[in-house]
Amino acid sequence: MTSSAHPRIFVTGATGQLGRLVIDALLRSAPATRIVAGVRRTDSDAARDLAALGVELRIADYSRPETLDPAFVGVDRLLLISSSEVGQRVAQHRNVIEAATRAGVGLLVYTSLLRADVSPLALAQEHRETEALLRASGTPFALLRNGWYTENYAASIAPALAHGVFIGAAGDGEIASAARADYAEAAAAVLTGADQAGRIYELAGDEAYTLAEFAAAISDVAGRTIAYQNLPEADFAGALVGAGLPGAFAALLADSDAGAAKGALFDNGLQLSALIGRPTTPYAVTIAQTFATLPAADK
Repeated sequence: MTSSAHPRIFVTGATGQLGRLVIDALLRSAPATRIVAGVRRTDSDAARDLAALGVELRIADYSRPETLDPAFVGVDRLLLISSSEVGQRVAQHRNVIEAATRAGVGLLVYTSLLRADVSPLALAQEHRETEALLRASGTPFALLRNGWYTENYAASIAPALAHGVFIGAAGDGEIASAARADYAEAAAAVLTGADQAGRIYELAGDEAYTLAEFAAAISDVAGRTIAYQNLPEADFAGALVGAGLPGAFAALLADSDAGAAKGALFDNGLQLSALIGRPTTPYAVTIAQTFATLPAADK
């Protein structure tokens, strides 16, 4: 432990969507001088914004192991936010875990996937392999098995409004998602909490919905009917490719929807709201917030 009352906390991927929110959440309970933001470069606008908050910036690139050893010097607790580069995650995560172990980090917190150990989602495999690396490392760790971010579906509001239909492949499967900020608060709570080593949190929203209900909520804020159209997994993937997504990414999203149809994105354990000490953000709120940010021409 450090000589300070506050441990030195390192957040990887700090300029990313989740990482920045974790920094914001940490600043509500920890001094900026004890927070280190891991970035790929310090001269980006996002990095400068972080520096303006008073946190320390250090270069930490998952794919450049030589940056990680110096980055983790003096770090007590580290948040490893899973890489966005599907297919390269295990190698990248291994680099971080090995460097953290060499640095003697006291607690490594990893953002995994809801019920990663049994999840049928294709996305789960790299999380399972990373969890195995953590167990083998000898470094104390905690797992944040994050469910779906409501923003994952909210990102499709604009095209749904444009075409009058929200498409997916989740059938009547219930999805217990939460706002990204909710998961960020959970990460901050674990990073600043006591006795977290060995804990596994299955994190999901308090309420669940089907995609038909999600489309109905879009209709409510838009003032016109947006129908939900359920597609076979392959057809949904094809539609996503037609919308401009890379084939591999479209296939993963379609696979996730197909998994949701089987209950893979549902959980009613309420561990997320218990961890953050408040109800999770209702999906209708995220929909309304997203709608409010759209240009008038897209509404």
